[in-house]
Amino acid sequence: MEYIYVDNSNLFIEGRRASAVAKGMARNIVDAMNGNIIDVSYTIDFGKLHMFVAGSDEAKIARAALFGSRPPPNDSIWKFAERAGFEVILADRNFQNREKKVDTGITAAMIRDALKFADPRNDVITLVAGDGDFVPAIETLKGEGFAVDLVFWDHASGELKKAASKFISLNPHLSLLAH
Repeated sequence: MEYIYVDNSNLFIEGRRASAVAKGMARNIVDAMNGNIIDVSYTIDFGKLHMFVAGSDEAKIARAALFGSRPPPNDSIWKFAERAGFEVILADRNFQNREKKVDTGITAAMIRDALKFADPRNDVITLVAGDGDFVPAIETLKGEGFAVDLVFWDHASGELKKAASKFISLNPHLSLLAH
């Protein structure tokens, strides 16, 4: 079985940076990051993302959870994610309108699900995020015998890529994942 955890904001923002580089709006990812250069037209198709990460055999998916911030009441983005097969888990933004509790929510869910429901001999934990803050969670899960795949853009944290059992780059699939 596969357990999939997606950090939506991280995936979305960094995908826009990767797209900016691919379109020549920035020379490289470092310039895109330092210059806050993003391709505002790039959005991810949740159905394509689900198919890419989870595959077509729904019977092999124990959980596919997409974490993000609570949107305005008229925003329908999360409905699209749910229709694509993701369980949507939302956290409220803080008083400065900043996203909080998403990374810790993902970490808690991954470790709880792994230790409570998953089998390290047969199941794979997949994280779709690029933040180095997830390194301790990956190390904990690997210490419990789990394979932890990391799926993200090439510029994911080097320490995170090293900690994962396997790294799968989204960069070659930038167009495929576009909405």
